[in-house]
Amino acid sequence: MTVPGTATGTGTGTGTVGGGELRSVLRAHAAGVAVLTAADEAGPVGVTVTSFTSVSANPALVSVTLAETSTTWARVKDCGRFGIQLLGAHQAETAMRFARPGDRFAPPTAWHPGPHGVPLLDDCLSWLVCSPYEQLRLGDHHLLVGAVEYARHGTPGDSLVHLHRDLRPVTAPTPART
Repeated sequence: MTVPGTATGTGTGTGTVGGGELRSVLRAHAAGVAVLTAADEAGPVGVTVTSFTSVSANPALVSVTLAETSTTWARVKDCGRFGIQLLGAHQAETAMRFARPGDRFAPPTAWHPGPHGVPLLDDCLSWLVCSPYEQLRLGDHHLLVGAVEYARHGTPGDSLVHLHRDLRPVTAPTPART
């Protein structure tokens, strides 16, 4: 049986669709934008991610994935702690800076050392500092699960999401008055 709108015969031979096809389909799925940060002997490191998700409330666990080829993964995988910054709608430029190569912590990036020396970006919606809980290689990515040791609210505001290859604000709806 063929479901309308589905592809047939486009698999990779492994029972899954190709990476390009998967990315194309998932572009219509809004994903929250965050920045993963850590510090090693070479200094602070960070990267924009859209794979951040909550895993468990008890114990408090979150996860993020990074590509095997990521230079950030090479530096983060052995760190004792890492940070997750949830970006606000006003931080699209920050998201773009941390998505490109280069010294992401150079001005105009505003940041400060947080608990355990984890670099935390200023003016975010919220911050988490995590210790590694589990690491798994899954396909061409690594899943990093962190135990949340520190969680703080930051600047109130609207969220930033990645949708259709673009960064977009998600504004809170205006409550209906009755």
